[in-house]
Amino acid sequence: MPELTFVSREAQAIRSLRDELAALRMRVFRSFPYLYDGDEAYERAYLETYIRSDRSLLFAVMDGDQMVGATTALPLSDETAEVQAPFLQAGYDLSQVFYFGESILLPEYRGLGLGNRFFDEREAHARRFGTYSLTSFCAVQRPATHPLRPADYRPLDDFWIKRGYSARPDLQTTFVWPDRGETESTGKTMVYWTRPL
Repeated sequence: MPELTFVSREAQAIRSLRDELAALRMRVFRSFPYLYDGDEAYERAYLETYIRSDRSLLFAVMDGDQMVGATTALPLSDETAEVQAPFLQAGYDLSQVFYFGESILLPEYRGLGLGNRFFDEREAHARRFGTYSLTSFCAVQRPATHPLRPADYRPLDDFWIKRGYSARPDLQTTFVWPDRGETESTGKTMVYWTRPL
């Protein structure tokens, strides 16, 4: 068991760990199912959304000086239009929804209970404000026959269900990024999961 420490940052203070978080995102998301061929400039711009939000959270796992895991959250009303769109189309009040961004861990740190810790931290952060009734995140949809799907790949659906989340095929959006090996960005279908807070 490694000697891990935990760091929490909110709003503008997230900037102090932005570059480490960007590098971790690019490293973890290269793997299936995201297959993300990351770009540092995009990452910095993306993370500005969290830095600008007064109620955002970054909870990071450190092994010495290295960030080995991280999770983020912010009010849906502070998110980008592509994240908000399906909720607006379905008639949700954005001010009632707290959105959970990534939960990422390097492979060698998985199986230590940190996935549950990430949800605990984000849910507690959202409850703190006393104004949100729903939490949500989204996940990429890849076909079971995808050629880059590892033989031992296990989706996280069962874990999310145990945490009380339900898949919402009625809430979908499209994110655009380049897969590994692609020369141009392509749209990826993202399905939301929700849980009453």
